[in-house]
Amino acid sequence: MMTSTQPATPTLHILNKPPGHPRFESCLQAIQDGDQLVLTENAVLALADRSVTLPAACKAMKADVDARALNEQTRTGTIDYAELVRLTAKHSRTISW
Repeated sequence: MMTSTQPATPTLHILNKPPGHPRFESCLQAIQDGDQLVLTENAVLALADRSVTLPAACKAMKADVDARALNEQTRTGTIDYAELVRLTAKHSRTISW
């Protein structure tokens, strides 16, 4: 019996839990090559925590970064809601953490 391995479908991970929350850690562990991570709500606090290693394909919601006065802490690019919609349309799988 032959089996073929298909490349994994890239997933959009939308994370709203702060660093230290179990789902924050679970999300980071679940990210595969090709996946995209978007930090929202309290997850943007990870930008100010240098002990947190974020994946290269990571963006943060600008509104949440601004609301928490983290503008100077940005270690990743920021996106607006229109870009979040584009990312959602681009990825066939989305997981909200």
